[in-house]
Order: sequence, then structure tokens, then C-alpha cells
Amino acid sequence: MKAFRERWPLVLGFVLLAALWFGPLPAMSRTAFSAHMLLHLGIVALVAPLLALGLARSGVCLDGARNLRGWAILAFSVEMIVVWGWHAPALHEAAARHVSVFVVQQISFLVAGLAVWFLGFASRSKAAVGAAVVGFFFSFMHMTMLGMLLILAPKLIYPADLCLGAFGFEQLEDQRFGGVLMAAWGGLVYMAGGVVLGARLLLREEPEDSSAPPLERQQL
Repeated sequence: MKAFRERWPLVLGFVLLAALWFGPLPAMSRTAFSAHMLLHLGIVALVAPLLALGLARSGVCLDGARNLRGWAILAFSVEMIVVWGWHAPALHEAAARHVSVFVVQQISFLVAGLAVWFLGFASRSKAAVGAAVVGFFFSFMHMTMLGMLLILAPKLIYPADLCLGAFGFEQLEDQRFGGVLMAAWGGLVYMAGGVVLGARLLLREEPEDSSAPPLERQQL
């Protein structure tokens, strides 16, 4: 029972991943942009944090890793490139029309999302957690910007047959609803992650350095 309490996020993460990848959303996402966004955000904003939290609760951590701030910069930069790159019209269309490209897209979403959330949950030092906090707010900003770009676009960015709508939306409404999901769901989840890590950073005491020389106990 104790092991399950520690690892339930990992179990739930894999269950949700199976539901997303083997459910109706992959097929729907080939003709509905809003369905694509539900699938994308389900992976990076639900599955990835659950898997990262489960790994951290199971004892997997980044203690002893070198240059964690550098790795954080790399992870969040790659995550932005993955998100914006796959929403470029040419790559989005390629993923919608070719199964092999779609598979690469989905794996890259999972790997990029898992990397940034794992850096946040499995980091122990204040420097590493601080870098993750900055990274999460960076992700919040660029996801919100992408969402607003999709919402405010006066015409379709993607081919019309990829925005047919899955929930009764017209084509332009389908694209705009995808933008709403990106800005509201994606942006807010990453902002919440940054707030939680920031609170953890403020409340945690820096561990004592055992190699430091002892202080004088009394001063006259």
C-alpha cells in the first residue's frame, strides 16, 4: 500500500497516456485542430507532470548531477522549439497526413514535457529549483503567446481539411478553440508549476555544508 501511495502518479500517468494515444483523439486530430490540441496538452500538461512526479516520489532525483542550471536552460529551450516547431503549418500538416511523422511528433511532445517537469520535481538544490521556476514561467509566456496568435489569426493558418472541427466548430473557430486551449490550459498549468516550485524554493532551507569550518560558539 505504501508503494502504491508513492507511485500512484506514475501509474495514473501511464493510464492517461494509453488513453490518449490509443483512444479516439489521434484519429480526430488528423482533421480537427482542437482535437490535436487536446492530445498535445494532455501529454505535456497532464501525462508528463504525473510521470515526473511519480519518478521523483519513487526516489529518482538529480542529486549529484552537474550544471543543472545549464540542463534546465537546454530543456526549456528544446521544449519551446518542439512546441512552436510542430505548430508551424508545414510540420503540423506533415504530422496530420503521415503516420510516421505523427509518431515522431507525439514522442517529442512526451520527451520534451517529461524533461522539463522532471527537472522541476526531481531537483533538490535551490539553484536547480530556481532555474526550473524561471523555465516554467518562460514556458507559460511562450505557450500563451502561441495560443493568442492562434486566437487572433484573422484567417486559417493550417489547411482547411485539417480544421474541420470535432465539436461542432466551423473551421476558423476550430483553430481558435485550439488557441484557447493552448493559452488557458497549457499556459496556466505551466504557470501553476512555476508557482508551486517557487513556493517550495522559498520554504526550503538550504542544507548545511558539512565541509564548512565550525563557527565559534562564543564571542566575547
